[in-house]
Amino acid sequence: MLYFTRWKALAIILTALIVCLFAVPNFFSQERVKNWPVWAQRHIVLGLDLQGGSYLLLEVDSNYVKKEKLDQVRDEIRRVLRDAKIGYTGLAVRGDAAEVRVKESDQQAALAKLRELSQPLGGLLGSSGQRSLEVSDAGGGLFRLTVPQAAITERIRQTIEQSIQIVERRINELGTVEPLIQRQGTDRILVQVPGLQDPTDLKRILGQTAKMEFRMVDSSVSPDQAQSGRGISADSEVLMSEQSPKVPYVIKRQVLVSGGDLTDAQPGFDQRTNEPIVNFKFNSSGSRKFAQATSENVGQPFAIVLDNKVISAPVIREPITGGQGQISGSFTVQAANELALLMRAGALPAPLTVIEERTVGPGLGQDSIEKGKLAAYVGSIMVIAFMLLTYRLFGVFANIAVAINVAMIFGILSLLNATLTLPGIAGVVLTVGIAVDSNVLIYERIREELRGGRNAISAIDAGFRRALATILDSNITTFIAAAVLFYIGTGPVRGFAVTLGIGIITTVFTAFTLTSLIVAGWVRWKRPKTVPI
Repeated sequence: MLYFTRWKALAIILTALIVCLFAVPNFFSQERVKNWPVWAQRHIVLGLDLQGGSYLLLEVDSNYVKKEKLDQVRDEIRRVLRDAKIGYTGLAVRGDAAEVRVKESDQQAALAKLRELSQPLGGLLGSSGQRSLEVSDAGGGLFRLTVPQAAITERIRQTIEQSIQIVERRINELGTVEPLIQRQGTDRILVQVPGLQDPTDLKRILGQTAKMEFRMVDSSVSPDQAQSGRGISADSEVLMSEQSPKVPYVIKRQVLVSGGDLTDAQPGFDQRTNEPIVNFKFNSSGSRKFAQATSENVGQPFAIVLDNKVISAPVIREPITGGQGQISGSFTVQAANELALLMRAGALPAPLTVIEERTVGPGLGQDSIEKGKLAAYVGSIMVIAFMLLTYRLFGVFANIAVAINVAMIFGILSLLNATLTLPGIAGVVLTVGIAVDSNVLIYERIREELRGGRNAISAIDAGFRRALATILDSNITTFIAAAVLFYIGTGPVRGFAVTLGIGIITTVFTAFTLTSLIVAGWVRWKRPKTVPI
């Protein structure tokens, strides 16, 4: 354990040095670091409890998810029966099921086609025989397709995963630093944005589903007639404008192009009127559909619909074939910026409701930092003093290794751009104790070997070698506990688990490479006859 080749010693020193260097940017201001190379700009982000910020708990509208699923089932029934040329009547959603009635001669064929819509659910549920739909024959040609609760739960899970990605894109567009966005429970999303003291804009951005659609205006009936129920067809509906005063529009239900075909949206100004506008671009599929729609409807008005509200209804003057366009609608600069942000980030699959909101002031965060620093300083000083008094020169070696250990922890956290919370600081302080504990085990083993009659160098070598198994066992079990905390925990618990887990890894490295390298260098230099321990 005390013999190191030159290359091995150099590798250990360079590894410790490089990892520690990643912690250096944390000691300089953001303005200073911006001029450094990109790889050297990584830093630790202070969490919500350290620098203040906004905390939001969002809940997915499960009733909306269920309704969307049932509407999708109804549309699928219509599609498969039409493709099979099977006549049907009474297709509707009633309660938790979609129902359809077919004539007696087509019942067997219809039942076979409808059963094709029922698919095994993925994941663990699939192995237990759960399916996406339960198809039943109610008699008299009436078929009922029920969505089981397992399928609804799976749909909500998928909705949450998709919503997290979109929420993250929207928050990143706001320019906030290192937000924490994660699933909580079965139908909730936790959002923490450090440094954001006023969550009003954030709530407004996240509260919009942003379902963008391009649809034609139905000019065959006036809005007044449609509102009174006269002359409107089943293929059209009345939607109100987004801006006040509210103006009704009769809009065709058919979607020409959806927001999913957008690739970019940027705010700008109209060169003629100098009013704020939003410029947008479609992908190749959207460009093709938009070009076809505008070519076939020159002279007709079309509507740009956002969350079932008409934000603009211009007249198509000429075919738009370039895959680009602009939206104008008496926007303010802020409204144009927010609309462009929503269009770029994409539509949420279901509405999100804020059910809990907290704001942590920077003063409270600063108080947490000061108390965390005090705890770290007091704990470190007591550990250093104990090691010096108990093990003298070898205590100095242990303290050097522990200091490098802590620097490596912050270096790895910086490299990962991790968020440091108050429980994370507790994890670092605890790691100091664990690191010292590893050195205590080694030194006490050296003492035992000396009492057993070994000479100095032999006792030191045996102490390091025989303490290895004990230290590995204790650190592996602690690492397993940290992994479990990280897996099942949320928020601050995860922050504690991350710092503790990283600290265990660096502790094993410093205890068995760095400390032994320092001791080996001392032994080679002094050739001691006794051990000052």
